[in-house]
Amino acid sequence: MTRSKALNKASDIVPNKTRNKISAPKILIIYKSSTGFTKRYAELLAKRLGCALADFKNIRPAFLSGYDIIIFGTRAHAGSIDGLKKLRTILKAYNRRRPVPCASVRDTSGMAHPLCAIFVTGAVPAAEKDTIEHLWQNNLTEKELSRLPHFYLPAGLCYERMCFTDRMMMKGLAFMLKRKRGKTVRDIGLEKQISCSFDISSEEYLEPLISLFSQLK
Repeated sequence: MTRSKALNKASDIVPNKTRNKISAPKILIIYKSSTGFTKRYAELLAKRLGCALADFKNIRPAFLSGYDIIIFGTRAHAGSIDGLKKLRTILKAYNRRRPVPCASVRDTSGMAHPLCAIFVTGAVPAAEKDTIEHLWQNNLTEKELSRLPHFYLPAGLCYERMCFTDRMMMKGLAFMLKRKRGKTVRDIGLEKQISCSFDISSEEYLEPLISLFSQLK
């Protein structure tokens, strides 16, 4: 699992206006899930934090009103963070209606209040730090990298619930690996790994995220 090093405590991500309130800030977890891994993590996180949960497909700018913090959960897909561009658009529309910036992310590319963290699930093990760092570098802006807490949560593959396009993409990758000459140890491991469904998810990967936001209670 990885997370940003710039923000280590709740006071770093919550605006002064929110911290000065007696009641705890309202948190909403938005998840975008394809085969169920991200949804499972989102449900576990919502239960641990005691906060609201919503499916990304139902989100509109007006839906965000009333929440102080938003945590976005999604998957890594073909090197990208699924739904990130659309979320930026939604947040921009929301902020045009009610521009109340979150201190930690107000200057990022559209990711202003109330988004305060993102977690991404994927089939890559936590030990593949270079691959995970590559994902962040290719998808987050420089300001997001330094100001937006971001977490990688190992999940797995579920061919049974995968859409046709994704199944074909994985079969294509498996075919190329099978035909490849001079395979590296990593190639052999990847070929074996994607040959069938697997689950490497664990609630323990949520602990850094839970630790960060449980300070707000």
